[in-house]
Amino acid sequence: MHMTVFSINETSKNMFSEYQLNSLINELIQISEPDQHKRIEKGVRQAASFWFTSDGSWEDFSGMCKTYSARNAHDRDAMFVRMQDNFELLFGSFNKISVGLKIPLHVDEGDILPVDRIFGGYSAGAHFSDDMFANQIAFITILNFPFYSLNEKTLLGESWTRAEWAHARMGDVFKSRIPAALLQDYEQIVTDADGYISDYNIYVGKLVDKRGRTHFPEGLKLISHWGLRDQIKANYALKDGFAGQSIIYEAMLRIIRQEIPREVIDNNTYTWNPMSNTLFAEGKAIDFVAEPNIRYKQIIQLFKAIRKIDAYSPHFPDYISRKFEEEMEIRVEDVEKIFIELVSSPELVEIGKVIEKRLGRKLQPWDIWYDGFKTRSTLDVGKIDKLLKEKYPNKTAFESDLPNILIKLGFSADSARSIASKIIVDPSRGAGHAWGAAMKSDKARLRTRISADGMDYKGYNIAIHEFGHNVEQTITLHNVDYYMLNGVPNTSFTEALAFVFQARDLELLDMESSDTKAARLAALDNLWSNFEIMGVSLVDIHVWRWLYAHPDATPAELNVAVNKIAIEIWNTYFLPVFGLEDSPILAIYSHMIDYPLYLSAYPIGQLIEFQFGNDIRNKDFSTEIYRAFTQGRIIPQLWMKRAVGSEISPLPSIEAARDALKEIR
Repeated sequence: MHMTVFSINETSKNMFSEYQLNSLINELIQISEPDQHKRIEKGVRQAASFWFTSDGSWEDFSGMCKTYSARNAHDRDAMFVRMQDNFELLFGSFNKISVGLKIPLHVDEGDILPVDRIFGGYSAGAHFSDDMFANQIAFITILNFPFYSLNEKTLLGESWTRAEWAHARMGDVFKSRIPAALLQDYEQIVTDADGYISDYNIYVGKLVDKRGRTHFPEGLKLISHWGLRDQIKANYALKDGFAGQSIIYEAMLRIIRQEIPREVIDNNTYTWNPMSNTLFAEGKAIDFVAEPNIRYKQIIQLFKAIRKIDAYSPHFPDYISRKFEEEMEIRVEDVEKIFIELVSSPELVEIGKVIEKRLGRKLQPWDIWYDGFKTRSTLDVGKIDKLLKEKYPNKTAFESDLPNILIKLGFSADSARSIASKIIVDPSRGAGHAWGAAMKSDKARLRTRISADGMDYKGYNIAIHEFGHNVEQTITLHNVDYYMLNGVPNTSFTEALAFVFQARDLELLDMESSDTKAARLAALDNLWSNFEIMGVSLVDIHVWRWLYAHPDATPAELNVAVNKIAIEIWNTYFLPVFGLEDSPILAIYSHMIDYPLYLSAYPIGQLIEFQFGNDIRNKDFSTEIYRAFTQGRIIPQLWMKRAVGSEISPLPSIEAARDALKEIR
């Protein structure tokens, strides 16, 4: 077998003349059935564009094409089935190895050893692309199952059969040819960034105001940004919650600007006044060193690794196009258009006035997380915590109850047991996440924070969200007709089902109100929460455009740029609602550090959840879940049209809020 070794400086280029390619295409057409002719031309040209000098001569390339190009539909289908089975084995095994190696980093079961981060950064699949191009499987795949652009999928996909969609997804396997060394380097940098974020805890019981008073329990440790944000939300239910919210907000600003003392990060030794940025030891102010732009250094390191990868992705030549056109399969310009339409809607000004009236004060920047429209905001969280700690004292208790949760949501007992049997619950070091299986013989993972004395409401709320992910991951792996179509169109769709589940968390505890007023408030909450996360996502997009325009930027320069971008987005869309200028709060999200450009999946997911949730409200829940999600991984807008009858749009959310405002007035 000819094994290819190539330099990471060797990028895709067409080595062959048009005459050579045309001659080969004609020769293959002559010996093939007519239904293969268009595919042959597309496949030969795409395979040629990935052929490097180190892969061999023209004779080697043309010989490969003549040997492996399917001559009829029967031969091509047989090849598809064999390749699909093998890809499931490979991708599933790579995923299982990655999950296993990262368990010490992700699961709260013992100390993290120095070697754990090295193992966690290892990617068993990093050499997959290299190996598949070296043994020519990649070329054979491209030749017989060529890549279709997003535009082509949009134009042709509505009339494709399920098999044709599966063939097209086979063509998505080899869209780039990225050297393993670059993938391994990127994986390690992502792992390091994830470790940085996972350990970014603030002991809020050590935060004090100008009078030296603390507003939180001793020992309360909150991860940035999730835990800090959720504490702000929780404080809306407290009579004196304003003071604690303002302290956390000031701490967030110090994090964004990198003015936070290094000594207070994941450390409960010192007392800190974030308003004046004063550090105290035993009641006396002491000198400190601010975190030296490590937050922005993580982004710069990721950007540099990504820039090296860009040259090996001819269909998607930069990270922004890969995240949107490749992964999300919605153009970034279309996503921005959706976001801007919503964040510019005049209904937000009216909702802001409603919030001010409910709070009895003027809006503050942290009110982007106002949680008072939800039923849960009026509940006694301490009482819920007590209930949950008794109900779920450990991860085993929660895992054992998964079938009952599904049954309560409307799944049959058989379906509930089947889905739950394919999910493992782990206590998370971080805020929590879901990690799906990639082959049918493996299981999905649900991670959430579970304290030594049991699960509290924050952990439960996250767990129900992540359980929604796991249910999607399980159904779309086991119940979709082709492995190549397993999953959903993009991460927004798995977020949508996670939101559908999360919105029912109190209902599962028999605490949710179902009256008309609650539905109206839910419509306001939907628009307001979309307002917040779309603003954050716009910051994320603009930051990455800035990075590409300033490829040699330093962490300090990025710090200035991020704060400037966040303030510009705030002043454009949030100032008209809040009446306050120049807040950089939209830059606090930790996703920007370890999962850049992922944030857009959340608001798109919320729009999908709102449309989908409304559509299935008076229908059988589990039947609709199966009907919609067994479509698998077709393109987003087609998925939506077939699921609910219309494409993704902000209008249903805006219109529902408009109607709710009329009723509330």
